[in-house]
Amino acid sequence: MFLYDVINILNKENVKFAVAGGYALALHGIVRATIDVDLCIKLSKKQFKSIEKALSLIGLKSRLPISSDDMALYRKEYIENRNLTAWSFVDYKNPARIVDILITEDLKSSDYETIIVSGSKVPVLKLEKLYDMKQSTGRAKDKEDLQPILKKIKEKKVRN
Repeated sequence: MFLYDVINILNKENVKFAVAGGYALALHGIVRATIDVDLCIKLSKKQFKSIEKALSLIGLKSRLPISSDDMALYRKEYIENRNLTAWSFVDYKNPARIVDILITEDLKSSDYETIIVSGSKVPVLKLEKLYDMKQSTGRAKDKEDLQPILKKIKEKKVRN
């Protein structure tokens, strides 16, 4: 499974990350169809280089002509002037293999937890963080996710 390939290579290459987006929802028990793996990393030159190298090892390349050096230097410009919210990587031999690095969210300031999946520890953004992120986008698809997330948050509070 592609998600495991991504997680395994990031762990092997010591990249600090947390799963976000549709896969994070699924790992929390909220099933939604998704193709891409969204990741939150520490937004630093070192981490940009590490993630670029790790993803290249499993055949993924930056979709745009942007390198890790470019991302480190121009990230704010990409966000503010080009409306870029994610640095996207794709496997051109199998275009369904996509990883999006969220460049508007820093792992340093994101709440995440570890979920065990098939015996592997997977860092995943907490439901509350996912809710806040989805609420801020204004996208219809993200608005649809808000009610199931809120329901799951309430269920967790009742159990605890």
